[in-house]
Amino acid sequence: MSIEIREIATAADRKAFVDLAWPLNVRDPHWVPPLKSEVHGLIDRRKNPWFQHAEATFFLATRGGKPVGRISAQVDRLVLEMPEAQGGGAGTGHWGMLEAADAEVASALLARAEEWLRGRGMTRAMGPFSLSIWDEPGLLVHGHDHSPTVMMGHNSPAYEGWVEACGYKGIKDLYTYELEITKDLPPLLQRIISSGERNPRIRIRMVDKSRFEEEAAVILNILNDAWSDNWGFVPLTDAEIAYAGKKLKPIVYEDLIRVAELDGEPVAFMITLPDLNELTRDLNGSLFPFGWAKLLWRLRKPKVRTVRVPLMGVVRRLQASRLASQLAFTLIEYIRRASVANFGASRSEIGWVLDDNEGMKSIADATLSKMNRTYRIYEKAL
Repeated sequence: MSIEIREIATAADRKAFVDLAWPLNVRDPHWVPPLKSEVHGLIDRRKNPWFQHAEATFFLATRGGKPVGRISAQVDRLVLEMPEAQGGGAGTGHWGMLEAADAEVASALLARAEEWLRGRGMTRAMGPFSLSIWDEPGLLVHGHDHSPTVMMGHNSPAYEGWVEACGYKGIKDLYTYELEITKDLPPLLQRIISSGERNPRIRIRMVDKSRFEEEAAVILNILNDAWSDNWGFVPLTDAEIAYAGKKLKPIVYEDLIRVAELDGEPVAFMITLPDLNELTRDLNGSLFPFGWAKLLWRLRKPKVRTVRVPLMGVVRRLQASRLASQLAFTLIEYIRRASVANFGASRSEIGWVLDDNEGMKSIADATLSKMNRTYRIYEKAL
């Protein structure tokens, strides 16, 4: 039967677009059902402030009237304003949220997304971004044998071949690393941490959740400075910061998010989250009728096997200095202790980390972390 592809336009279409992930992934033991309310919020132009600087459409593929695939196509004005060397620039369009029953469906969906991007003057298609670099970037190409942590994607191993068969070439890899955290860090790092603890200029503090917006601004200022030269970096707008803060506040724990100050000035930070996937997996994507109560109860004092470090950074002026090592490893050690003692964690996942981020790769190597997943960004000329 032929494949039909249409832009989603109705509530029923949006439901079919979101729900499609279940029949296509239910046989994968490592797939974690996302919360459907989160996916609906992501694609809702009225709720997600990303749409204030971006345009997107969402396609649903059917065969014989049955949904068999989906994809998004998007153009972000902030990406168009980026330098080409950082993964953006004029003519750069994105696609993402790909789900497909087979290679034929994947090919048809990618072709339809490319057509939409050409119609908006784009000259290259890059993806997957679901929907931006701050959501779930990259196609999983290594590490399918274990489940993803919170805010990380997962897809069938077949997708790699399907995407590449459509003419896409990998341009950037994103790595995650895992670390056994019940053991002490290596002796060399313990000496660096001890020197940091003795340094009167350095203060490591927990965030104050009662001053959430103020603390978020402090972290954002460091992030914008530390990450500004990174490939793919798109500054978050004030509206996006507020939106992300509202979503993240229930899973923010003060002892897992630390700020390092040098002579009283915030110069480094580290954000760690309990692996929410462990707490939501059995909810099967639904918070109703009893999922909300279960989740709220679990979030009161969560006990998890894994914590994830999605973000950390040191201001650029210190990144090549000895102080940077003291700051970074002291942050890691303080949060490692809290993760084990207060959350029962035995494992940490760090990332994603850009394949050319030598500083973060060196930190991973020094802590004896092992690379466990690779996500790939693809590109194709249109």
